[in-house]
Amino acid sequence: MKKLLPLLALGLSLTLGQAQADEKKEPTAQQNKMATCNKQAGDKKGDERKAFMSECLKAKPAAAVAKTTPQQERMKKCNADATGKSGDERKKFMSQCLSNK
Repeated sequence: MKKLLPLLALGLSLTLGQAQADEKKEPTAQQNKMATCNKQAGDKKGDERKAFMSECLKAKPAAAVAKTTPQQERMKKCNADATGKSGDERKKFMSQCLSNK
């Protein structure tokens, strides 16, 4: 019995380890970015390549920066429409404008 328990534990751990190794994982966003930058670097070498890779990996995607949510769009529109209003009048207008969908 004393020998059976460690063997059973070893067999179970090997089985679970193999199951995890069999799963194919998708590359992370950082890994995808690294691959893209690596392709763009092409034939650059040495300091030129280091500088290019550094800038490429630091850069934010243009689409993510420019994308706004519907709430942000609504806020822009309501702000533009509220021009000339101030104080309680503006608060009331903004509240009504933002709550309308």
